[in-house]
Amino acid sequence: MKPESRRTKTPHSVRPEREALPPASHFATCPRGLEALLETELAAAGAQVVRQVPAGVLFMADAAAEMRANLTSRIATRILRKVGFTRYRKEEHIYRAALDLPWPEWFDVKKTIAVKVGAQNAPLKSLNFITLKIKDAICDRFREETRERPSVDPSAPDVPVYAFFTPDAVTFYLDTSGEPLFKRGFKREASAASIKENLAAGLLMLSGWEPGTPLLDPMCGAGTLLLEAADMALNRAPGRGRHFAFEHYRDFDAALWKRIKVEAQAQEKPLTHLPIFGADQDRWVLDKARNNLAGAGYADAIELKVSDVLDLKAPTPAGTIVTNPPYGERLGEAEDLADWYPRLGDWLKQNFAGWEAWIISGDPLLPKLIGLKASRRIPLFNGPIETRFMQYKLIAGPMRPKKASDSAV
Repeated sequence: MKPESRRTKTPHSVRPEREALPPASHFATCPRGLEALLETELAAAGAQVVRQVPAGVLFMADAAAEMRANLTSRIATRILRKVGFTRYRKEEHIYRAALDLPWPEWFDVKKTIAVKVGAQNAPLKSLNFITLKIKDAICDRFREETRERPSVDPSAPDVPVYAFFTPDAVTFYLDTSGEPLFKRGFKREASAASIKENLAAGLLMLSGWEPGTPLLDPMCGAGTLLLEAADMALNRAPGRGRHFAFEHYRDFDAALWKRIKVEAQAQEKPLTHLPIFGADQDRWVLDKARNNLAGAGYADAIELKVSDVLDLKAPTPAGTIVTNPPYGERLGEAEDLADWYPRLGDWLKQNFAGWEAWIISGDPLLPKLIGLKASRRIPLFNGPIETRFMQYKLIAGPMRPKKASDSAV
């Protein structure tokens, strides 16, 4: 029999209350700039979108929509389930609010936990101290009700708990994803300049590339863009090869989860050779791409080639280039790249008439040296780096002159 709780509520205890925002049961995070794409995905998963916020979307979801969002979203980083909200005036209020939440109703004491916090303009002296107090509150609540406490595993917890602070309020979440969703479960190796999978998927979607249209990444590195394109072409759920934190919660419905996975698998297209091409000048890096493609089952579906980008020719008469070229983040790199970017523009113009090229860059100056007029410039964030995703429509004709006075990107 579960022992009776020995905790008595005090009149000063800060109780969870409804925030002055539209109601939302969940919050999905994503790279900044991809919120609209994430909203579309969540609606397709069966969620009711409340509104977009910077780097995420608030939404309502039942168990099925929560599962589908984790399994099928290419854009989300995490799917967070809201379990509490409270105003606070002092730091001790936060411990009391966390202690009041019924953690033992949500997961078993044998599950490992970890607490992470985020804050925006919050008057907190130490986020590390607050993290510790929330962890203590969870463990104290378990000890009161079960005479046991969960263990902490900061690197791979069964139950990740997240708390987000504003100047006068805190929202508590159970992370239903576990590892970030951009970790698809297939990638074996990464290269130094790899972009995350959800940003890569976002670039492909923003470019307007359609499966069946030839796609080339001439600087493919470990093959992240190629992997995402192949999954999109074959309509394969990006989370099909991994586990999720929601599988550790008491309300986990294994039968429902099995049905959702079967439904997703039934929508997959048969594996075939795809008009997707990748190249890199570094043979060692390209071996990483081959290993990653093999891990996802695409070893024979995508064509890879060891080549300097400027030596490549168009593999088909028309298609789409999506690529993440180097941009100087260390002293001296920018000077070398300033000589290389004009050559990149010449290469595009001379070899890819009839194609469309999309290039992401975190440098505001280097893309102006390409010598081609960008039709679109989409602001995005690659982690903390502000970038521009630029579209170039490549047609036969003379290059426009390269001028140092070209307008800023």
